[in-house]
Amino acid sequence: MGVRPTSIRIDARGANEDGPRRPARTNSEDSSVTVRSIPFVDRIADGVFALDDRLRVTYLNDAAASLFDADREGVLGEHVEEAVPDILEGQFPAAFYRVVEDDLPATFELYHHERDARFELRAYPVEDGLSAFVLELDDRERNVDRRAAVLEAIDDGVVTIDGNRRIVGINEAMTSFLGADRAELVGEDVDVLAALAGVADDDLEAIRRGIGDVESGLARNRRFDLPVTDGDGSERVGELRLVPIRDGTASVAAVVRDVTDRREYERVVESLHEVTRWLLESDDPEEICAVAVHAGSDLLGLPISGVWLLEEEQGYLEPVAGTAEAYDEFGGFPRFGPGEGIVWDVFEAGEIERIDDLRSADDPYNPDTPLGSEIIAPIGTHGVLMTGSFEPEAFDETDVELLSTLVENTRAALDRTEREQTLRERTERIERQTERLAEIARLLSGELQCQFERVADVLADEDAREHSLSEREVETTLERTDRLVDDIRELARDAGAVGARSRIDLATALEDARSASGLDPDAVRLLDGARLRADRDRFCHLLESALDGIATRADGDVDVEVGPLEDGEPGLFVREAGAVPGVGRADIDHEETDLTVLRAIARAHDWRPVIERDGQGRIRIEIRELATLERVS
Repeated sequence: MGVRPTSIRIDARGANEDGPRRPARTNSEDSSVTVRSIPFVDRIADGVFALDDRLRVTYLNDAAASLFDADREGVLGEHVEEAVPDILEGQFPAAFYRVVEDDLPATFELYHHERDARFELRAYPVEDGLSAFVLELDDRERNVDRRAAVLEAIDDGVVTIDGNRRIVGINEAMTSFLGADRAELVGEDVDVLAALAGVADDDLEAIRRGIGDVESGLARNRRFDLPVTDGDGSERVGELRLVPIRDGTASVAAVVRDVTDRREYERVVESLHEVTRWLLESDDPEEICAVAVHAGSDLLGLPISGVWLLEEEQGYLEPVAGTAEAYDEFGGFPRFGPGEGIVWDVFEAGEIERIDDLRSADDPYNPDTPLGSEIIAPIGTHGVLMTGSFEPEAFDETDVELLSTLVENTRAALDRTEREQTLRERTERIERQTERLAEIARLLSGELQCQFERVADVLADEDAREHSLSEREVETTLERTDRLVDDIRELARDAGAVGARSRIDLATALEDARSASGLDPDAVRLLDGARLRADRDRFCHLLESALDGIATRADGDVDVEVGPLEDGEPGLFVREAGAVPGVGRADIDHEETDLTVLRAIARAHDWRPVIERDGQGRIRIEIRELATLERVS
């Protein structure tokens, strides 16, 4: 059902005067024209005028008066053909009468001779006449041209469709994407676009329904994500939006946006979250770095990448993980020390940096590097992740953003591993302390008490005091007690803790231990040389404990041999070489007590201590699984 415009009536006072409305008499016979002022109509840029049922002028705005070259006040009440006879020259057809008599709107064109311009006139019936609107066709065409220019400026593809699903207009972005000619598409069924874009049948059917829904007003818009193929045959992802329009013959506009990169970005971000789960499940820093490097290669397309972690004792960045392509290209990765190149500067600054052209960069580590560009991303205080390309300006802000996400997840995983390692070390330290206190309590309550009781027994025996043997026994007991006190002191300062390891010469360490034990130089023989890495103080005390354990049970001169294991396994032996008396239970108990510190030091180094006697009752101490031992002639 059409909606009629309200009739327009204007006062005899004029369109812009205020005051009470009153009838206005005209020169027309047998009638008067009553009009009403509507100021906003006067300001409309297009021509607007109104006629009564006898086609007499009841209103015209400034634009219409200018068009007809008429006096607004002078033509009110006049027949339209009398009011503007020279301008239109009889172009008002009988259509005006049909509008009034048949009560139907009419649209037709007229030509303005003086302006040499074409106009579209739209007449609508009202209760007692008609209202008409005049639009210069050249203006409308310019508006159409402006809309077309706007569509061409849009990066998205735009297609306008009429009620028969035929293409009314299509912009350059759409034809370029499809690799098609605009002239061949306009007027064709919209299905031809679906065929060019390789749209699946199910998706095409859904699009048809969407066009119908939008055109009929059942939906304000419709949106689809669907796989498409561009003019080069590449598979892309398109986002299609259907919206209603009212632009001449077009009723629906289809806007197509290539969202392939956005979908790929979302996929990569989702995959990075999955990588984060893998990172957080690992407790090995090197494994975490390897996962990060391969995630950068596989997900972000960064095949030349590596991770360097800070080696705190030496103070340099140590390479711990890298991609296969990087190793193949460079044959390994260098270390970076303080002040060595851009990598160290970025690590200290703590901010990710993208270098678009390494050939013009300041202070490169290798001025002859084959890389053209790179990104260096600090992993907190742990180290850096670096990726490169042979081409300059190979990376953009998206690469930086995604790499930042990967590096942040890696940092969180390394932080967690570091916290857990600290907790494990603290737990182990508490456990060692508990064991140490138990050993101290056992020595204090058992062995020391036993030694003091033996001294008291000797001193209480008047007959024994007359013999020099008793004095020697007291002296031996006191010496043994002194060694127990040293062992307790060593246990109290945590014999199971290991400090910084360094390169040790076995001959030098053995001489220090012999001197600390008070044995003669001839009492200890090194059968073969060796070198190893260990905590120097702890290792010397281990050898001292071994020598003391043998010397305590020696009958006469002490004879000790030391050397690498004879079976070729990495390890050492310390053995009693001289003849020994029979071994009693008390001697075995003393062995267990004397070698407590030796066992603690060996286990703290991850070595395996073995204590046994040969067929002649001589004690033999072995330190096995000493992986860093090197035999020396």
